[in-house]
Amino acid sequence: MQPIVSIIMGSTSDLKVMEKAAAFFDEMEIPFEINALSAHRTPAAVEAFARGAQERGVKVIIAAAGMAAALPGVIAANTCLPVIGVPIASSFDGMDALLAIVQMPPGIPVATVAVGGALNSAILAMQILAQGDPAIAAKLSAYKEGLKAKIEKANRDLAEVKYKFKTN
Repeated sequence: MQPIVSIIMGSTSDLKVMEKAAAFFDEMEIPFEINALSAHRTPAAVEAFARGAQERGVKVIIAAAGMAAALPGVIAANTCLPVIGVPIASSFDGMDALLAIVQMPPGIPVATVAVGGALNSAILAMQILAQGDPAIAAKLSAYKEGLKAKIEKANRDLAEVKYKFKTN
């Protein structure tokens, strides 16, 4: 099985955040790989990964990084694949990472989710993949219907909560 999504982390300490994306892809039966690469400690490996990802069948890259957060931008500079950045809250509540990822120069875009937004990065990756794959589109549609059903149930449950001055 060949991965179509690659999850890259600057450090294995980021796994506690990124496991939400991995678990989502597992649930959706989307083949993925997960690796640690550092833009500062292994720059040649990051460049080789980014340049070879498309040839290996990867269609979307999710790159998580904290602090200076150069990893998503370095990957985006070396591939034409869509790159989704996940800022990791390792200092300054993740604002340093968020700004480093979102403020890319013209020509090197990185789609960026919220600090720690691994699940949304996986959902966004699936939305990208769904454009060319009806089976993935169907899985994504079913997932979103499930979200709707959870809110509808929550409202039914809230209707049963009683307060003296509650009007609904």
